[in-house]
Amino acid sequence: MRKIAFLMLICFCGIAQDSWTTVLPNVGTFSSPRAAYLNGDGTKDLILGAGRLEFESCDTAIFALDGTNGELLWKVAAKDQIFISAGLVDINEDGVSDAIIGGRSSELMAINGKTGEVIWAFDTTQYALNRWFNFYNPQFIHDVDGDGTRDILISNGGDIWVEPFDPNRAAGRMCIISSKTGALLHHAPMPDNNEIYMSVVIDFDSLNPLVSRFIFGTGGETTSGSLFMGTLEMVINGDLSAAKTLAFGNTKGFVSPPVWVDINADGNRDIIASSVEGRLLAFDGVTYSKLWETFLPNTESYSSMAVGQFNADKTPDFFVSFAQGVWPKLSWTKQAMINGKNGEIEYLDSLGYYQTSSPLAVDLTGDGIDEAVLNVDYQVLDSIGRKSFFTTLYAIEFTQKEAVVLVDGLPGHNVSSTPWLGDLNNDGLLDIVYCHGTNAYHTYTFDGLRINCLKTTIPISKPIKWGAYMGSGYDGVYKK
Repeated sequence: MRKIAFLMLICFCGIAQDSWTTVLPNVGTFSSPRAAYLNGDGTKDLILGAGRLEFESCDTAIFALDGTNGELLWKVAAKDQIFISAGLVDINEDGVSDAIIGGRSSELMAINGKTGEVIWAFDTTQYALNRWFNFYNPQFIHDVDGDGTRDILISNGGDIWVEPFDPNRAAGRMCIISSKTGALLHHAPMPDNNEIYMSVVIDFDSLNPLVSRFIFGTGGETTSGSLFMGTLEMVINGDLSAAKTLAFGNTKGFVSPPVWVDINADGNRDIIASSVEGRLLAFDGVTYSKLWETFLPNTESYSSMAVGQFNADKTPDFFVSFAQGVWPKLSWTKQAMINGKNGEIEYLDSLGYYQTSSPLAVDLTGDGIDEAVLNVDYQVLDSIGRKSFFTTLYAIEFTQKEAVVLVDGLPGHNVSSTPWLGDLNNDGLLDIVYCHGTNAYHTYTFDGLRINCLKTTIPISKPIKWGAYMGSGYDGVYKK
């Protein structure tokens, strides 16, 4: 019971006085926070995408907040929702990370991290190609065009105008884009001619970049698709037809980002991916044979997984939060901790109203075993039966199999923004950043966004490897 008592102590005594909250009116977010040193004060600042309803322009579609006090550093306008999370690279060589970020309506921009000025915006009119769609999270590769800056691999797809069950959909494409100029360098259509909603993850090989392998998936909520492994050389050659097929979806596809992590201790990273159909699949990173498969009945997967040391063995484990039901009738969530060695479920719970933020992993108790941290939305009925929504953070301790509320619930709802865990000001103590809408009576709103930064007194006992969406490296790779 010592560990549970410690977690309860965190709940009531672990928040420092220099925590802050910022509220931005008339916007909402699907994006997740990224942290970088922007203003030179020695504390990491925060970059986030935002927006209003689809197809509505917004003057605060990308913004940066001072990590010390939450003050707005800069903001950038966009013609549609900026829902992906920023990739960070120093494009203009001023010693400050710049942000590459985009989303709907083919929006993709590079933003000067120091000033908020737009370095470039992707221009679809420059290319004699079929229609462009949404951009997803970028991943940095080698310097393809020789201009001294690492370029990006990024997926583009998803036609909003096609009816949900219509199989006639435009093929997504995989793109290599110059980080310095925004120019399209290479592209290749999906090998099965299906759409794509997945952010790519790459096991980058700096010694031989062309053979670097990346995982991508096709299909969606109502259309089948496949999980593939391709190489950068295939994209540069404009042809993904030789990509290795790892798995098929029977009636639905693959949406949430997979991860690269070594689970069989052979020194090579293996592949863990979830399907919309509620499966978690593990593949050997050398032979591509299936290591195990776990199925959560009556669920669908739209969020990524947390990777951590959730039990006493040395094999990384996985924590997932899947939606319950069948799209579009998704109302609640189901969580599971899955043993990385064999795929067995070691913890099962059902916390919160449906949303698609991803869980994280951090050792809160200092015992070497990680806890899962996740955003949870819940409903409250007042005296006349009116429904209101609240959002909070939970920590799940797997030794005692206990779920503990970390912060008091706040009015509002989080659609899909994953929190950020780390050390903003290098004091050795855990900081937590999480976002949510401020409207307590509706779940899908863009009329107010609250960003919370909790400065805790919890010591960081070991490096946090999965403290953000797609991991602390923002790349879907679990590094030992």
